[in-house]
Amino acid sequence: MQPIIAIQGIKGSFHHQVALDYYSSEIKILECLTFNALAGSLASGEADQAVMAIENSIAGSIIPNYALLDEYNLQIVGEFHLKIEHNLMGLTGQSITDLKEVHSHPMALLQCKKFFSNYPNIRLVEAEDTADIARKIEEDQIKGIGAIASLKASELFNLDVFAESIQTIKNNVTRFVIVQAKGNLVPEQKINKAALKFVLDHKRGSLAAILNVLSDCKLNLTKIQSLPVIETPGKYSFFVDVTFESFEDYVKARTIIEIMATEFKILGEYPKNTI
Repeated sequence: MQPIIAIQGIKGSFHHQVALDYYSSEIKILECLTFNALAGSLASGEADQAVMAIENSIAGSIIPNYALLDEYNLQIVGEFHLKIEHNLMGLTGQSITDLKEVHSHPMALLQCKKFFSNYPNIRLVEAEDTADIARKIEEDQIKGIGAIASLKASELFNLDVFAESIQTIKNNVTRFVIVQAKGNLVPEQKINKAALKFVLDHKRGSLAAILNVLSDCKLNLTKIQSLPVIETPGKYSFFVDVTFESFEDYVKARTIIEIMATEFKILGEYPKNTI
């Protein structure tokens, strides 16, 4: 039976591309309009696992997704880095000079703004999903409107690519995590990365003490993100990613942090993916 993998967006999106690249076996894709719907599909059992973007090398962390991981008690079981390349596309037979508007996600438009400075006659219009615009152009045979989307979207929706890799910063990478709500977790011998959440007492040196524990136990801190604790103004939750060579060193650090923190949760223990 094919596992059901939830993605944010539709087929042809970057989430869809990650699902195709990450899973070696045949999968069934569940399209979710929002990240909340994606998390809900795991909680309800509608999906077995999901692909969730968590940070971008240009835009930084996708902070609401950290909150979703925590709220829905999701477990990270893997990660994947995807180089994001934005491509300008439209109906077959047209060219860039035929375009009056280009529609795409606000982040895609921002990352391609320099390219369009050479085409002042083209109006940039914000949309919710890159691939969905490509689909609508093909489905409704819309002339004069282009989309910024993945090459996979151009293949799926039979659109011509007018220009490839039009983003200003070429080294643009998004890290996606593979998450699930239940089921078997990663075997210990494969784990060399972990995602943890902890809340500390609001006093001087509390975070520094935790960082010292990580260093003393030979863990490498690769990410730290704070979110305010809504119920307690002035107090923060910390989300950290750590890598390590020895699982025993990690367990030692994890045990100490759990004692020091007022709240502690493991968000995932999994094999790291290199860019």
